[in-house]
Amino acid sequence: MAKGADININQYIENNYLSILVKPNSSKTEIIGWDEDKKALRVNIHAKPEDNEANIEVVKYFSKILKKKIIIKSGLRNREKLLRIE
Repeated sequence: MAKGADININQYIENNYLSILVKPNSSKTEIIGWDEDKKALRVNIHAKPEDNEANIEVVKYFSKILKKKIIIKSGLRNREKLLRIE
């Protein structure tokens, strides 16, 4: 499994979509690696899952990394999310 800084996120984007597995309430926001079984990027998110905070942080984090607009297409109330990259 490729780790954090070693990961080229673009290789996991298919047709402007990226699947991620979120672990909210972590010590810091970071990409952990690629989960081959789930075909998704594992991501720790510092924010709590309450009041949509984790979702907001996911959007901000990936927007900053990819320098593009990000929308959570599915998984707003789930750990498995599908991001649309505009």
